[in-house]
Amino acid sequence: MARRLLSTRSLGAALAAALSVAVLPASADTSDKRIALSNNYAGNSWRQAMLTSWETVTGPAVEAGIVAAADAFTTAENSATEQAAQIQNLILQGYDAIVLNAASPTALNGAVREACDAGVTVVSFDGIVTEPCAWRIAVDFREMGRVQVEYLADRLPEGGNLLEIRGLAGVFVDDEISAGIHAGVEQYPQFTIVGSVHGDWAQDVAQRAVAGILPSLPEIVGVVTQGGDGYGAAQAFQAAGRPMPIIIMGNRQDELLWWKEQKDASGYETMSVSIAPGVSTLAFWVAQQILDGREVPKDLVVPFLTITQDTLEANLETTPVGGVANVEYTLEDAVAVIEDAG
Repeated sequence: MARRLLSTRSLGAALAAALSVAVLPASADTSDKRIALSNNYAGNSWRQAMLTSWETVTGPAVEAGIVAAADAFTTAENSATEQAAQIQNLILQGYDAIVLNAASPTALNGAVREACDAGVTVVSFDGIVTEPCAWRIAVDFREMGRVQVEYLADRLPEGGNLLEIRGLAGVFVDDEISAGIHAGVEQYPQFTIVGSVHGDWAQDVAQRAVAGILPSLPEIVGVVTQGGDGYGAAQAFQAAGRPMPIIIMGNRQDELLWWKEQKDASGYETMSVSIAPGVSTLAFWVAQQILDGREVPKDLVVPFLTITQDTLEANLETTPVGGVANVEYTLEDAVAVIEDAG
């Protein structure tokens, strides 16, 4: 199951897979149902890929009559207050389900509770909520942070100084990945985190932040990241004339391309890890299945997408310029994830 979910699909294959579910009887009871995506932020390549995946899979599902609508809404700012208001508007507009990438695990609980009380199914993913009435689809973000340090310990058994690049401040995912990184350092105490900056999961922000802190840092042997910041970090180290550390990448095309160029030129080695943006499509199908009457556990876990030295070229070939290595999910995938959790 994990191997199939982690394989990168082409756009055409994703469309064909989405259309193929029209023959399944599960579509019969949800043809009049309307599902909305509530998203709190769209300011980086991962979020853009997430929204594109949503459109790629839900568009054909609507055309096939599996659901009546699958509309996406993104707030202007990364604000829990604004997203709570958005959720309340979606309730008033009569949506049957809300698929939610939340700005906060707790600040939206009141609005989510209102939705549940109004009979609206809420499925949170990536940025999940803790309100018990909602469903949650999550990657083990702490483990995603910890394995970065584990990889560095294998490559650099003597340890050294690390620079941590965090994500968007105040967001659950940022806190969880950072906690995993620090747990990894506790497990491998030969490493010391000597600096930490927020890169907002965007390479330009990360580049400025790393450039600003580098003059105050000693030699850095590794950079632990959250995604969207590896290429920016590399540019900052290069501009500063500093030795290039092992930078953990986050599956963005610009990171993978830079890695490939360095690999070809000097044998540079690293790894790349992130949650696939297409997890939004898994959340869509889970919501559709709940609306169709299937019993679904409240908590579902999907694997993160890891790219290694050996799989770099294959993933780079299928990742669009400016995009993110991705997986888009079918109804069959969703059913398998549900059954695995049952």
